[in-house]
Amino acid sequence: MSDGLSNEVYVWLTILGITLATFITRSGLLVLGARLQLPPSLEAALRYAPACALAAIIAPELIYLEGSVPGGWDNPKLLAGLAGIAIFAAIRSMIATIVGGMAVFWLIRWAFGVG
Repeated sequence: MSDGLSNEVYVWLTILGITLATFITRSGLLVLGARLQLPPSLEAALRYAPACALAAIIAPELIYLEGSVPGGWDNPKLLAGLAGIAIFAAIRSMIATIVGGMAVFWLIRWAFGVG
């Protein structure tokens, strides 16, 4: 290091900086409270954030199977996910979606021996 600081000091400064950045970004809305008014369009967009995050987590798990994108009966997760979407669109029941999707997944795995 050219300025004479040891690696340990850099590590502690980095930890402190990351801690402060995390604290500021996560507590900002709590500290500001009602004084911060978001535009209605931003509030409306933020209502979709949890669904988007969930889709971003689940979609790769449904599409990829052992590092590739198989089609047809070779990907029981994708077919079960599509069945779950169809069930939810038809009857709007989360329990039926989970049970139906899992039933399709197990049936395809049992019938075709894949996954």
